[in-house]
Amino acid sequence: MDCSGAVYYVLRQNGIKEPPRSSAAQYEWARKAGTFHPVTGTDLSAPEFADLKPGDLLFWNGTYNAGKDLPATHAMFYLGKAKSDGLPLMVGSSDGRRYRDKRRDGVSVFDFRLPKPGSKSRFIGYARIPGLQ
Repeated sequence: MDCSGAVYYVLRQNGIKEPPRSSAAQYEWARKAGTFHPVTGTDLSAPEFADLKPGDLLFWNGTYNAGKDLPATHAMFYLGKAKSDGLPLMVGSSDGRRYRDKRRDGVSVFDFRLPKPGSKSRFIGYARIPGLQ
């Protein structure tokens, strides 16, 4: 299951009738609904992350060569901060992300880290799930 498929599955299982299937379409869905928070910073302590809540959708661009210009190429869900150490966590599907410094592939929990400056990938923002209160 790819990242957008994992997001699609969770949304369907939680009552969203027709969620978009691709990460680009999921991003556009949230943006058009007015729930998207754009982020330009490279540090999770930046003020633009002040509204980030567990359950929010997370979006990246440039995570792979899509062969065309897409607004988002990766999506996951923010879980919140671990009770044990306060580190931010996310859940979704990925190849090669890490959890507690161990590589994980597929659907799993991962450390929520922003790409390093100069990386091809870029975190572009987060959004509340449209249609959920």
